[in-house]
Amino acid sequence: MVVRRRKKSRSMRGIRTHGYGSIGQHRKSGSRGGRGAAGMHKHKWSWVLKYFPDWYGRRGFTYPVKLREQYRTVNVGELSEMVKYLESRGGIEREGELYVLDLTSLGYNKLLGRGKVDLKLKVVTYKATKEAMEKIREAGGEVVLLER
Repeated sequence: MVVRRRKKSRSMRGIRTHGYGSIGQHRKSGSRGGRGAAGMHKHKWSWVLKYFPDWYGRRGFTYPVKLREQYRTVNVGELSEMVKYLESRGGIEREGELYVLDLTSLGYNKLLGRGKVDLKLKVVTYKATKEAMEKIREAGGEVVLLER
């Protein structure tokens, strides 16, 4: 028999069976050692170690959802719209020049600093970023942070 100098896979590209015949050889799932992830702990273990060393096992932990603090946030730029809407409904109080906006009663628990403030506001909330507090103070308002 003549020795093949080149790999069969290089020369037999256009042929359906690539020179292995149609019965059994190099066909079906037996030649690949099972379907899917079969044999990952057995005959494909060396492949797992080489190419996917982190295939098995876990890392870290998942914090329980019950214990995670869920933030419902609102940006400073949205507050003036809120005030106008609540004022039209008669659902906002005033202390002198200040509009008193209780974010906790509206379902928000954190105030973020995106946007501009054009009203004098007294905002009651559980948490607020430094930037948000600065913007409200610059506009002539104040932020009241509640303790849980």
